[in-house]
Amino acid sequence: MSTPSYPSAAEVLAAVPKQLFIAGSWSDAAGGQTMPVDDPATGEVLCDVADAAPADGQRALAAAEEAQEKWAATAPRARSEILRRAYELIMERADALAALMTAEMGKPLAEARGEAAYAAEFFRWFSEEAVRVEGGFSTLPDGKNRMLLMRRPVGPCLLITPWNFPLAMGTRKIGPAIAAGCTMVLKPAPQTPLSSLALAGILAEAGLPAGVLNVVTTSRAGEVVEPLLTGGHVRKLSFTGSTQVGRTLLAQSAPAVVRTSMELGGNAPFIVFEDADLDVAVEGAMTAKMRNMGEACTAANRFFVHSSVATEFADRLARRMGALEVGPGSRPGVQVGPLIDQAGRTKVEELVADAVARGAEVLVGGSTPEGPGCFYPPTVLTGVSPASRLMETEIFGPVAAVLTFDDEDEVVATANSTEWGLVGYLFTQDLNRSLRVSERLEVGMVGLNTGLVSNPRPPSAASNSPGSDARAAASASTSSWSTSTSRCRSDDGPPHGRRAPCPPHGQGARRNRRGRPGVALMDALPQIRGGEERTWASWCPAGTRRCPTAR
Repeated sequence: MSTPSYPSAAEVLAAVPKQLFIAGSWSDAAGGQTMPVDDPATGEVLCDVADAAPADGQRALAAAEEAQEKWAATAPRARSEILRRAYELIMERADALAALMTAEMGKPLAEARGEAAYAAEFFRWFSEEAVRVEGGFSTLPDGKNRMLLMRRPVGPCLLITPWNFPLAMGTRKIGPAIAAGCTMVLKPAPQTPLSSLALAGILAEAGLPAGVLNVVTTSRAGEVVEPLLTGGHVRKLSFTGSTQVGRTLLAQSAPAVVRTSMELGGNAPFIVFEDADLDVAVEGAMTAKMRNMGEACTAANRFFVHSSVATEFADRLARRMGALEVGPGSRPGVQVGPLIDQAGRTKVEELVADAVARGAEVLVGGSTPEGPGCFYPPTVLTGVSPASRLMETEIFGPVAAVLTFDDEDEVVATANSTEWGLVGYLFTQDLNRSLRVSERLEVGMVGLNTGLVSNPRPPSAASNSPGSDARAAASASTSSWSTSTSRCRSDDGPPHGRRAPCPPHGQGARRNRRGRPGVALMDALPQIRGGEERTWASWCPAGTRRCPTAR
């Protein structure tokens, strides 16, 4: 592997577009409005980018709608090759993309380069999935009907990405949408719009047709997003972010019954049993806690350690975290960059102060350094009260709160006592216990003797997390981005495969998206793996007044 050669922040900032990307062209926001992008390491403004108004959002959606039909008809191999070319371009420019992410988000260059590779992998994975969108053919149980199952793109999608992984969260959503044949409007977080704008340029260079991807940067998310969701033209929303915002988006999606994939908040338990290999457990803790400075929904929040090994584990973890170098992510050797903004740092300060006030002991860190930037030192707390605020909210910072336990049932109950259920971590050398506890934890993903669960292949899943479906954010296949349509033909149906007219009845009849009369569609299983399962009623014999619904 070649040694990274990172360009300067000034070089990458000069190269990235600062306008909206709509219908294949770069354009200013309505009224020429702009918004600043800050450097969290200094607090200074890096540059200004277009600040979209609601009219810009509508313009982007109109471009996606116009491109949808032609894009859906594009050969899967052509979509696959676009994704593959984009993967290669990201890998070629990984150093420059890393420098860009470090400038706008703060993470160290080495970690940002790792994210570039991780982001590219989503495109490679879905380039392979694009040619595997499968259907099926079967005989129905009565032996009289045949069913043909076909998948088609859901349609124009709205993608809303967070600031903590500005490149990877974009590719994670864009990849399956392209593979399935969907067009998109992407709204990145206002703190980190530059990575998404750079990604739009890469996809255009890779050959993505105009209008398939549209990028709208804005500081007025509510004003721009709500009309898109309630207007009836967005067919799917994919959102990664806070539970509070997710609830709002779900409410806004309800009137038009927009499909949703949500990856919301996390409050991950990290459980270390008495038989755990402490070398492995501490290494896993460093990964699960310190990846991205703790600013990840999969970050370990609550460390439950068996009382017989708790002191040794906490001391070793404190030594490892205390040895990390804190500073600007662009500085060589830095391992912990700044938090995203002052609000994020203030939240961490308040959570630590609350825990200390309730009796927690600070083994390392715990105090805010002086000077510019949004820095907070890696911190380990022991003797944490279960009533502390950091036990019931996402910390989103480099703070490890260690509690002790003595009984398996006790720790499982405590770990499950949260409204979030995204991920959990479990360290033990007992195979039976590992399987037993993994099944009892009410989370969508379990890291068994590992602190890293993120990978393009497995689906991102949640259990308790409010509003999160079983295929949150972007699934490991294209199923949540396509519609499954089953067509059933009766053996005594119309000759030569001609469909007899079926008059409307009940909710089975509807008009399609372009307003043409549709035949009866029976919503048998409205949400299957994040997509809509629709079943054609049996073919109607000529002259009948209603179709058998066969519900």
